[in-house]
Order: sequence, then C-alpha cells, then structure tokens
Amino acid sequence: MALVAGCDVGSVSGKAVLFDGEKIVSSAVIPARPVPVVTASEVLDLAAGQAGVTQADIDYLVGTGYGRVKVPNAQKAVSEITCHAKGAAFFNNDVATLIDVGGQDSKVISLGSDGSGRVMEFSMNDKCAAGTGRFLEVMAKVFEIPIEQFGEAALRAKRCLAISSQCTVFAESEVVCLIGQEHDLDEIIAGICDAVAARVATLVGRVGLREKVYMSGGVARNTGVRQKLERRLGVKIWELAGDPLITGALGAAVMAMEYLQGHRQ
Repeated sequence: MALVAGCDVGSVSGKAVLFDGEKIVSSAVIPARPVPVVTASEVLDLAAGQAGVTQADIDYLVGTGYGRVKVPNAQKAVSEITCHAKGAAFFNNDVATLIDVGGQDSKVISLGSDGSGRVMEFSMNDKCAAGTGRFLEVMAKVFEIPIEQFGEAALRAKRCLAISSQCTVFAESEVVCLIGQEHDLDEIIAGICDAVAARVATLVGRVGLREKVYMSGGVARNTGVRQKLERRLGVKIWELAGDPLITGALGAAVMAMEYLQGHRQ
C-alpha cells in the first residue's frame, strides 16, 4: 500500500497528514518553531510515529504553506491556495467558496463544481496582519485570555463595539483605550471578531460569493468570527467534515498521491 504525506508549514503551526489514497492514516499539529525546516521535521516525525512508521516509509511528500520549500525530502512544493482547495474538497465535495483565515494571511477561494478541488479564482490578503489569526492573537494577549475563549466571549456580547482602526498596531491601542474606559469586555471582543469578519468579507466580494461556503484554518474554530462573517455575508458557513486546521496538509497529501500515481506531471 502506498503511503504519502502532506506537510503544511505555517507561521503559527506546522501540520502533517499521512494518507493512503482513501483515508487519513494519521495527522499531527505542533506550534511553529523559529526555523521552518525544524517545524517540518518534527511534525512529520510525530505523524509518522502515530502511524507506526518513519519518514523513510513515505513514498511521496508534498510541502505547502509559507515554509513549503523548507520541507526536507519533499518532492514537490505546492501553494497553500491549491492545497486548501484540494483538502476542503476531500472533506466535503460541495464546497463552492472556501474561506481560510490563517496566521499571517487570509484567503478566499472559489472552487469548481465538479468536487475535485479545482481553483477557479482566489483573493488574498498577505500585506497586513489585520483580518488574520495573528491579529486575534495580538488582541488575546491584550486581554490576557486564551484565544480559544474569544469566540465564546463574542457570542455572549449584547452588542458589538466597533473597532475603527485598520492597522493591527493602532487597533491594539484602540482596544486598550476601550478597556480603560471600562467598556464591557465581551462587547470589545465582539468588535474585534467583527473587524476580522469585515476584512474577510471584502475578500469574498472580490471573488464573488457562491454557496456552499466553508471555512478552513484555525480561525474556523472561532465561533465569534464565524457568526460575524455569516451576518456580513448573509449566508450560513458550514463546518468541514474534518479538522479545519489540517486542510492544507491534507490537500498536499492528496496531491502527493496524484503525483505518485502519475496523474500529474
């Protein structure tokens, strides 16, 4: 049985998926190390160990993410846009619009209707941290609470305080000022989630909204951002059938199998 792998080296975390052509054999996620090659090596070792194999047993490896060219022994490096689309389509074959809010950028991808994960069009914000997972991390540090609690806090809020600054640095100062004015913390957090949703909604407008809409990446777990985005777009955002955090790595693994079988050149 052939065994392939995809490794997604992002700015916040490293993800790896081992795949046998039909199912996920194992997967692993670790915090990103300062050196991308170390992140890739460690997460691949972890995923391989969970499957009871070593990296030497992997027949084909595809790297993706911003550190994709640093994945050791990878035969191919593929953009995260292509891999997220491919991974999302493996989870759910009816994905029409995919929203990926990553650590350092946000992407909106329009997929073909054949369920193959073919990218038709995309829009990307990679010039500013606002509207990304990094923006949420910075804000979570201001509140001194785990980022995992952000979504719940936003849902508790009775109203949403607007965060007008478009820059992460200025927005941080604005949030500190609102806290100092003793505004309700949940309402400030709701405003932060809505600020992310507003930036992402702009990207959706550039690509064009097509249903069904799904989210991938770590921010897909943030119920506050998802709710604000649903309101801005006026549609339901569906949950992927698998872990949204490993979508890119899974897509890379699916493509690794296609390359191994000679379906791609």
